[in-house]
Amino acid sequence: MAAPQVFPLSCVVQQYAWGKLGSSSEVALLLVSGDPLAQISEDKPYAELWMGTHPRGDAKILDKRISQKTLGQWIADNPGSLGSKVKDTFNGQLPFLFKVLSVRTALSIQAHPNKELAEKLHLQAPEHYPDANHKPEMAIALTSFQGLCGFRPVEEIVTFLKKVPEFHFLIGDDAVTQLKQSMNLGSQAVASALQNCFSHLMKSEKEVVVEQLNLLVKRISQQVAAGNNMEDVNGQLLLELHQQYPGDIGCFAIYFLNLLTLKPGEAMFLEANVPHAYLKGDCVECMACSDNTVRAGLTPKFIDVPTLCEMLNYTPTPSKDRLFPPKQSQGDPYLSIFDPPVSDFTIMKIEVPGSVTEYKVSALDSASILLMIQGTVTASTPTTQALIPLQRGGVLFIGANESVSLKLTVPKDLLIFRACCLL
Repeated sequence: MAAPQVFPLSCVVQQYAWGKLGSSSEVALLLVSGDPLAQISEDKPYAELWMGTHPRGDAKILDKRISQKTLGQWIADNPGSLGSKVKDTFNGQLPFLFKVLSVRTALSIQAHPNKELAEKLHLQAPEHYPDANHKPEMAIALTSFQGLCGFRPVEEIVTFLKKVPEFHFLIGDDAVTQLKQSMNLGSQAVASALQNCFSHLMKSEKEVVVEQLNLLVKRISQQVAAGNNMEDVNGQLLLELHQQYPGDIGCFAIYFLNLLTLKPGEAMFLEANVPHAYLKGDCVECMACSDNTVRAGLTPKFIDVPTLCEMLNYTPTPSKDRLFPPKQSQGDPYLSIFDPPVSDFTIMKIEVPGSVTEYKVSALDSASILLMIQGTVTASTPTTQALIPLQRGGVLFIGANESVSLKLTVPKDLLIFRACCLL
């Protein structure tokens, strides 16, 4: 009998300190729903669910007929399951890592290098840059999801420089003047002026940053206590971030970067060199396989300021342009496709109404990983007789060119995400 090409996975949970605690975490709820033996500790963080073959979180295979213990081992022995193009392009490796994130406190402000820079950084400082790959990422909100992403339009930054004297002080009069003047001189002048302003902030002395931040926090706290609305200077967010990361330079980055609040189902795509930070909420995320991160703040970790200031994309964009809309499938009314401009991954969102009794997951020339967010089904394939029960939190690996039929066992709507590589 041919080896099964479709099988359920048990996936690794990462308990980073920034994760939501206990059953307030979508990651924890998916874990306990997908695995009846799992137990949740209400005082522990459940930050990320990793679905893939990353060495720090290789998924376990839940199929007695398969001798390999993990997905990484199985793909190494069955590289054809990736799909012929994927196998050749990515050297027999699954090219993406699929995740669910549950964010309670802000992750660091960061950017990821493009391939060319990643190769250079990895050669120069492998202790900080562990591989030579780029790391584009996409996040799709499961609950209301807040993040920082890309530089704001210059008009907004200039307004903050007027309203927040502490921010102005750290940037300095010359850089502020250059930024204001650049607004009439074209995009090259704007990017150059913005880089100069951001570099001035990032290169400020730690004591000066702490002093100015304390002044700003004190001023906003007094205004809030007096009942004044400080949203025109992102007062509430500033106080939250300062409480999470006291004295951190990243608190000032909210005046440079777009603040996005994604509604469930909305997405943002984070290409190379775009500064970003996840602030709070739950999302599914897909990324290329890399650990290369250049940090800018909201972190106790190493900050490589020269590399950061040099590499960033300083093109300002309105926050609405940072949203990444899906394309509706032509042939399938229940399928929408988030297809970013990189070859490493694509995310499909499948929403099937409970009135439908069966849904066919189409075959692709790519291995894929399917995650059940809502609904209860039994999965079967034309090649195997075995039925695979799947419910909320269930994760299924689907080898290339395999189709899967999902029979709804409860007449409730399905919400499914599927990560794949469409070359």
